Amino acid sequence: MRVLHIITGLGVGGAEQQLRLLLRHLPTSSDVVALTNAGTVARGIEADGHRVIDLGMAGNRDLAALPRLVRLIRAGRYDVVHTHLYRACLYGRIAARMAGVRAVVATEHSLGDSQMEGRPLTAGVRALYLAGERLGRVTVAVSPAVGARLHRWGVPRQRIRVVPNGIEVERFRFDAAARTRTRHQLELPETAFVVGGVGRLAPGKRFDVLLRAAAQLPEDVVVVLVGSGPQEPELRRLAVRLGLAGRVRFVGESTHETPGTDTGTDTGSGTCSSTAADRVPDLPSLLSAMDALASPSPEEAFGLALVEGLASGLPVLYASCPAIEGLAPGERSGAAYCPSDPVSFAQALRGLRGDVPPHREAPAAVRHYSITRSADQLMGVYTSVAPGPTLEVTPR
Repeated sequence: MRVLHIITGLGVGGAEQQLRLLLRHLPTSSDVVALTNAGTVARGIEADGHRVIDLGMAGNRDLAALPRLVRLIRAGRYDVVHTHLYRACLYGRIAARMAGVRAVVATEHSLGDSQMEGRPLTAGVRALYLAGERLGRVTVAVSPAVGARLHRWGVPRQRIRVVPNGIEVERFRFDAAARTRTRHQLELPETAFVVGGVGRLAPGKRFDVLLRAAAQLPEDVVVVLVGSGPQEPELRRLAVRLGLAGRVRFVGESTHETPGTDTGTDTGSGTCSSTAADRVPDLPSLLSAMDALASPSPEEAFGLALVEGLASGLPVLYASCPAIEGLAPGERSGAAYCPSDPVSFAQALRGLRGDVPPHREAPAAVRHYSITRSADQLMGVYTSVAPGPTLEVTPR
């Protein structure tokens, strides 16, 4: 089966890294088109052996990109076109239908109640989304919560499939040696209680809540923020105002790969940043260096970073996490809900401080989100929409 994946961009991000993981585990012949910004993750996908095409789209209204995309789809003779993220879903669905491909699947990665991909939802955005959605066959939701939001928007239930995001569980297993090495690299005291935040540094993630909570805690509490984004300068200034200049590390973007083979981009040194090396440690190493993971975001589509934290044996605090909320109550070991305000997060972190186990084990429930399981479910979607004989998938 030949599948073309179309995604808005391939810089470091949750949807982008999820696509790379899926490509590693899908038994298909796959190419990838990035409408723009074929960055760090694009290089990783190419290193894995897949072709990546940068369409060079100039902006949201670059209509000249549409005929280029149509020609590319026709030339590739793809069985399925799979789109990811808002702009790619809109242009990709139109181009696929113009190219004569009816087996069009889209994954909705980032739909919240009030925003999509960090941008406010408007009536115009919703109308355009629904117009494009009707050109596809199936819309994949990464969680039941996203599926419910799609249906409330007007997408028929029979067109929605839930395929949760997945992780390579073993890659995130706690590593004591990586903990020591990474703490040294970030100049973190051995006795520090390290609270992590992983995600795009944007207002919707509410990392300001985490900084304000840390300001209420003893000086041995250090915050490590992994990611980059438009709010980073504001968060740096806030850290200084709160007197946290020596207690916050802004480490920049990080990938799942070992530095030297496939790294993210280091934001460099500056106020509140104490990274001692030129390269950002990989995400599993960063999680091993932490003692707790916190997500004050009140509106998430899935919560992939928290699942990765659980796989590393970390206690996690969340204001919204459909991935955890989708587990049975008895399977939520290590995770706790916390209202998205500084006082609540400070109180919860105070309770965790000093209670870090010497050996960390992941709860068995994280295997519910194994990437192999997600890939198998996605293959089921492909075979349901693709015409003619398809590849038989062997259960794993």
